[in-house]
Amino acid sequence: MNEADLPSEEEVERRNDEDYALHLHELNQKEQDMTKDINHYENLRQINVNEYTEKKGNLTYLSWAWAVDRLLMEDPMATWEYKEPAIFNETMMVFCTVTAFGKSMTAQLPVMDYKNKAIVNPDAFAVNTAMQRALAKAIALHGLGLYIYNGEDLPPADPIPESDITPILNAISQATTLPDLQRIYTDAIEMVGENKALKSQINQATTARKNTISKGE
Repeated sequence: MNEADLPSEEEVERRNDEDYALHLHELNQKEQDMTKDINHYENLRQINVNEYTEKKGNLTYLSWAWAVDRLLMEDPMATWEYKEPAIFNETMMVFCTVTAFGKSMTAQLPVMDYKNKAIVNPDAFAVNTAMQRALAKAIALHGLGLYIYNGEDLPPADPIPESDITPILNAISQATTLPDLQRIYTDAIEMVGENKALKSQINQATTARKNTISKGE
């Protein structure tokens, strides 16, 4: 190689500056990508999902269809899959993994009835319901509606003593519409727990009030 073919010191310095500038650009891009990932979670967790939830017993469920729609709006490449269910005696636990924003999150959920008790030998409908709820829960792990699951890992509240049932019966007797009566009844059954005697009183009072409201008295 001729000496004339060798780059000058100025050319070498210019190339080094260009390489360094490119390196800085790549570092800045990586930092921006990391910040963007953090913001995905922050943005999703700030969304109010109350309008798209449903109360079942003492648990609140997020609509899986709405959650999927919103997730795909945020990340069109998001995917999900269900893993093999786990069997515990005659009950079942389902699992769902949602991959979004380059991260996979897995949620599990027992196949439960409307009392939030594990179903023995669940049928296909119950399993499907649990799978869709697990999907919504896995999406929540990415931030969307995560706040509605606060406290679900806490023990249930102690059932109320029999001496405290009078206010409940009074509330039932004062209900003016069937929707109000249904709401009071649902809350009352949840509050008394497994106390069959209190449940019987509540059922009798609710039936009597329902007949009265239906007659328009």
